[in-house]
Amino acid sequence: MGSGTEATHRDSSRSGRPGGPWSRRGFVGLLGGAAAASALAGCGSGGDGDGGDGGPAKSPDAPQAAPPGQPSASASTAPDPSRSSTGPRPLYLGTYTSAEGGGKGIGVASYDPASGRITGRGTLTGVQDPSYLAVHPDGATLYAVNERERGAVTAVRLSDGKVLGGRPTGGAHTCHLSVHPGGRWLLSADYGSGSVAVHPIAASGALGERTDRVTHSRPAPRSGQQGPHAHQFITAPDGGHVLAVDFGTDTVYSYRLDERAGTLTEVAQAHTRAGAGPRHLTFHPGGRYAYLADEADDTVAVCAYEASSGRLTIGRPQSTGAKADSNYPAQLAVTPDGRYAFLANRGDNTLARYAVEADGARLRLLGTVPVEGDFPRQIALSPDGGLLFAANQRSGTVSVFGVDGADGGLRLAGEPFASPVAVCALPL
Repeated sequence: MGSGTEATHRDSSRSGRPGGPWSRRGFVGLLGGAAAASALAGCGSGGDGDGGDGGPAKSPDAPQAAPPGQPSASASTAPDPSRSSTGPRPLYLGTYTSAEGGGKGIGVASYDPASGRITGRGTLTGVQDPSYLAVHPDGATLYAVNERERGAVTAVRLSDGKVLGGRPTGGAHTCHLSVHPGGRWLLSADYGSGSVAVHPIAASGALGERTDRVTHSRPAPRSGQQGPHAHQFITAPDGGHVLAVDFGTDTVYSYRLDERAGTLTEVAQAHTRAGAGPRHLTFHPGGRYAYLADEADDTVAVCAYEASSGRLTIGRPQSTGAKADSNYPAQLAVTPDGRYAFLANRGDNTLARYAVEADGARLRLLGTVPVEGDFPRQIALSPDGGLLFAANQRSGTVSVFGVDGADGGLRLAGEPFASPVAVCALPL
């Protein structure tokens, strides 16, 4: 649980898909997923052609697929992100197009911010294996990973559903992406190659050729990993540093991003206990603390963050509240007011609820509720924090919960929405 500044390795690792017991392939085998799809993390991560934990789910609004690069017939009905929160709001859904029973592209839907009811609108086709999604700060462009052997990222204009094109990351099995708050840079993580990349974003929202790529080479991956596995790449709330979470090296790397050149300089490392398998980091709104989900040892940890240096200090492991023999926490979400945090428990199929105390420095487990689905791969809160969405990969559903502002209680908002191999739900 220390930190350091050991150098990483740029643009030379082209390793193939790992096969150890905690690799994507080995992990999917443990979970009993079908071999046709990628497995872990969307609005998480996984690997091309190798997971498919989700069973087929029939979408009530699935239109016929359009030619690559063109929206489907009903995609033009995508809701406008600028609409008032009192009316229908946009919801985009990630899937694996290569999975048996998977989707045809990015699912387009809307949700009622009062009731949580989801209405299907169609599909944005022409994007392969869009397992994780992010939106530009101006709301005009959607970005998707292409979680395949040759990793890539794709931009989609939301006003008309036009695919603006994709760019290779230079790595394998791109599993996560985020937009830097300034709107000029796209950050992405490649699980298969353990690398992170930076792409410039043009005024149109389109992506340019990558400006940097770093492969995590130090510390060495733990036994059985056969390489690093970058799981997430995000910007700290202060905007001064970007952080990459690596499952294979049990490390969170802190970088300084040169906002002119789009290049990365490592400034610190924070190490979990061996075998924790860190997956996703979620910051408290106050910016001084963050919460880390460790999928391999079924724990969470509170982390202190120092904005001046970018240094993260990882605290002691805490319970996920799971009762199942096998549980793999996916990620945490924190309410906008910073009072409550929620955790997706895959395996236990629950959502853990925590009270956030001491201005973000403590998490206190309050209990769990059934997610009403199978294998909640990713969770997200609506912008106002009033609803929580859980993408359930194996059941092919999205569950919606109302969040009680007084005590953080979760109340299921109607029947879960069918969405093929649901691995990401992005409410705007």
